[in-house]
Amino acid sequence: MDAPPEPTTGQDSIRSTPLSRMAALAGAGASVGMNYLKYYGKRAVSSQNPESSAAARTALDEANASRIYGTFSQLKGGPLKLAQMLSMDDQLLPAAYAAEFSKAQYSAPPLSWPLVRRTIEREFRQPVEALFQQFTPQAAHGASIGQVHRAVLAGQPVAVKVQYPGVAESLASDLRVVKPVALQMLGLREADVAHYFKEVEARLAEETDYTMELRRSQELAAACACLKNVRFPAFHPTHCSTRVLTMEWIDGEPLDRYADGPASQAERNAIGQALWDFYDYQVHTLLLFHADPHPGNFLVRENQLWVLDFGCTRAITREFHDRQFALLDPAVLEDPVAFPAALRALDILLPEDSPPVAGKILALARQSVSLLARPLLNATFDFADPAFMKAIYDMGEANRKDKSLRQLRGARGPAESVYLNRAFFGLYSLLHRLRAEVVIHPAARSSQAAVAALP
Repeated sequence: MDAPPEPTTGQDSIRSTPLSRMAALAGAGASVGMNYLKYYGKRAVSSQNPESSAAARTALDEANASRIYGTFSQLKGGPLKLAQMLSMDDQLLPAAYAAEFSKAQYSAPPLSWPLVRRTIEREFRQPVEALFQQFTPQAAHGASIGQVHRAVLAGQPVAVKVQYPGVAESLASDLRVVKPVALQMLGLREADVAHYFKEVEARLAEETDYTMELRRSQELAAACACLKNVRFPAFHPTHCSTRVLTMEWIDGEPLDRYADGPASQAERNAIGQALWDFYDYQVHTLLLFHADPHPGNFLVRENQLWVLDFGCTRAITREFHDRQFALLDPAVLEDPVAFPAALRALDILLPEDSPPVAGKILALARQSVSLLARPLLNATFDFADPAFMKAIYDMGEANRKDKSLRQLRGARGPAESVYLNRAFFGLYSLLHRLRAEVVIHPAARSSQAAVAALP
């Protein structure tokens, strides 16, 4: 094919060395710190009424959130992925940060064509023109780890995902610098969440290995072929590498747009059922699941759910699965001996907890489990019910504002639960947006579960 025309837009450079990326992140941190100093300095020398003080704090959060997200979006990789993860629960962050970080769920600023071309040609040691019949230089979609371009291979439209330069090599150093910023936003202590950050780092490292994504995608697609109305794009392994993935191009409607559109209730229910069955089968049968359930990773086409992007997956052991989901058994939940024992098995209750601390954790865990297991206690569940999701959000908001929870010391809960909780929280949110009513298959109700214990 002829050389593609050079596009005039797109980020034309990316900091690809650990040192340069650390400098950018440190610069953002210093800017945020200066904003805080100015804010507290003004508070110390002026008397503001509550409304003015609240407005000043909102303006501070907005300025800091914009500065941090701007840096994250330019660096891409681990920082931008962390922003995406944090934004999935809008009760986890202050409103300004949640609003700004939610941009990471849809499309990051793309890289320019010369950088994309260089990555492809380094991977395959051939010109782009020799690899594809056609290649569109403008990115169709930009994400945290890579961006997608439309191309033609063997006469068929394909999607080519190209990883951003330097994100794999700089991942560990990125997260070391970002960690203090994230801890400050969340009001957490490093010692209490260190094992969670290790889990996040391990999964992000997997996301930068496109050969693993290719293998997991093909494994899960084959294993889930039995599911009704669930489809997966086919890959072209000869045009895949550690930094490039080539797969079938799927024209469809992103799940959030579909949910907000004119689909009938029957159509919504069918797509919602496909989504529910997909996660149910992965978690409880395969013990391997798609752990990135934001709307951009699902398309609806001809009343079928297409699952995209298997970069983030999580395998769990049967032992962890059984311990985690034992909490959802109503007999365990109501048993004054069995329920604390189940929490101790997951290190949610710790041996050193004082009676008041243990009592608070027990009460919070019982409230959480009772609410989040509600769909599983019925033959069908209507996720359109606004009271259900409001109760989840209200509980999360109350816990976020409860300062006593931040004083609880110790690493609580297994690290494996991070992505399992993320998957089910995302599943519930997507089903609510679809306003879908789903069937909870009777044979599986005793073992199915959602998010367990503490949010």
